[in-house]
Amino acid sequence: MLKYLVAIPCFDTVYTDFMLSLLNMQRIGECYCQVVKSSLIYDARNQLAKQAIDNGFDRVMWLDSDIIFEQDLMVRLANHLDNGLEYISGLYFKRQYPTEPVCFKNIIQTQDGKELITKASIYEDYPKDQLFEVDATGFGAVMIIVDLLKRIKDKYGLPFSPHLGLGEDMSFCWRAKQIGAKLYCDSSIKLKHIGSTAYSEDTYLGQ
Repeated sequence: MLKYLVAIPCFDTVYTDFMLSLLNMQRIGECYCQVVKSSLIYDARNQLAKQAIDNGFDRVMWLDSDIIFEQDLMVRLANHLDNGLEYISGLYFKRQYPTEPVCFKNIIQTQDGKELITKASIYEDYPKDQLFEVDATGFGAVMIIVDLLKRIKDKYGLPFSPHLGLGEDMSFCWRAKQIGAKLYCDSSIKLKHIGSTAYSEDTYLGQ
């Protein structure tokens, strides 16, 4: 039986609708939930990554505490890993206007004078209701194999520490791409992002 860590980093607020999603989530395998509170989200993620590696987990399901999801989220993400993927994200959107998908393509490094800058393009024309490859996603709802964490740790040390101006989630994805990992998003797995309203694909398409 596969061992799953449901990893939830947070500042100090966990939304009620997120908790309802989590409580109603269909769980599979040997499943454990762990919350790490920190004022630095990358630190919380690095602590959770260490727990996953040190305690013999097979897979980590990352959930942000401001995401609303369907009961079958864990099952659907795990199915993709069962089919050979090592990184899979659901689809969600920024919780502010203009609402944009939190998935990216074409991560590149450019030289601005003496400064090396890493940039990525928002995947505005993402394929609808299907699996597609990306260069990065946010970590609102992502499942990965722990072996990917180990490989990144072996080469770069802490997997989520910010890199060249990127956030912690994009930094992880950049490192994963550098070691040859393929990252995917399934746009049929639709999530809601809690802000002043619950932002979703409908918000994005209707704005």
